Amino acid sequence: MKILVTGGAGFIGSHFVRTVIADEHSELAGAAVTVLDSLTYSGDLASLAGVARSPRFHFVQGDICDPELVDGLVPAHDTVVHFAAETHVDRSIAAGCVFGRTNVLGTQQLLESAVRHRIDRFVQVSTDEVYGSIPHGSWSETAPLAPNSPYSATKAGADLLALAYHRTHGLPVTVTRGSNTYGPYQFPEKLIPFFVTNLLDGRPVTLYGDGANVRDWLHVDDHVRGVVLALVAGRAGEAYNVGGGHELSNRELTDRLLRACGADWDSVVRVPERKGHDLRYSLDTGKIEAELGFAPRVPFDEGLAATVRWYRANRDWWSAAKRRGGGVPEPGVGVPTPLGGRP
Repeated sequence: MKILVTGGAGFIGSHFVRTVIADEHSELAGAAVTVLDSLTYSGDLASLAGVARSPRFHFVQGDICDPELVDGLVPAHDTVVHFAAETHVDRSIAAGCVFGRTNVLGTQQLLESAVRHRIDRFVQVSTDEVYGSIPHGSWSETAPLAPNSPYSATKAGADLLALAYHRTHGLPVTVTRGSNTYGPYQFPEKLIPFFVTNLLDGRPVTLYGDGANVRDWLHVDDHVRGVVLALVAGRAGEAYNVGGGHELSNRELTDRLLRACGADWDSVVRVPERKGHDLRYSLDTGKIEAELGFAPRVPFDEGLAATVRWYRANRDWWSAAKRRGGGVPEPGVGVPTPLGGRP
């Protein structure tokens, strides 16, 4: 199998690439991978250093909105796994146009090329945020999409486009919607690495409002397994929720991270609620469990402890990431990055 992975130098995409090249997924053993990534501030070739010399790996720097580049790459592959996206909610609030360009128009460019060249499978990697906020219970895949931020609205638009290309053109599309994901190599504007790296530097961290917002946490290894299962066995034209089954309020997560980093609540600065801040996300994962046999394997406490250890041991990586991104701005200075955002 030859897989084109967009956004493969980013957090979840690079984990997918590393594990595929390492043959950690028997279903994809021997697969060749081409990564297409524009290497914006959150994309990093260092995340792919361990597989860069593999004869099954190839990297192309470029933009998914470039029709000639995309149309030159797609025909050489059987499958497209589409991770590439602008993902940070706070950045989408401050400057949303780039989100529409990349998340919607870029996805459509890939879909057009996939139809033209009769790709065997197109996996659209999405987010639980497309459903909006839910006070009780959990979303199933049949829930109406009700996004509340420019980020989630553009991801919902991409999902709808992908499914429309299945219904209109017969393109074998599968959509995955993952919950808040954490693990190594995550750019440090995101919730957990922002918190950990600031605390390791003795700097304060910021908490939106009273910290009551609830998120479901999913380790990147489990998220990638869900994507792989959807790729190899998911039904075309269907969406699958990929959740971790571990809900925490932001205040509860704050407490765990403070303790993990040897800090206390004196390190926390309260800031006003973010605009349109969703109160709670929760996914019903019954469909992917019943159809594809998915279940999260990484207990949250173990995964969080391992993640904190990784950031402790890889200061060079995250220091360089912060410099590449122009630093991680504090709330009210440039793009706010308080605790409670999207990973």
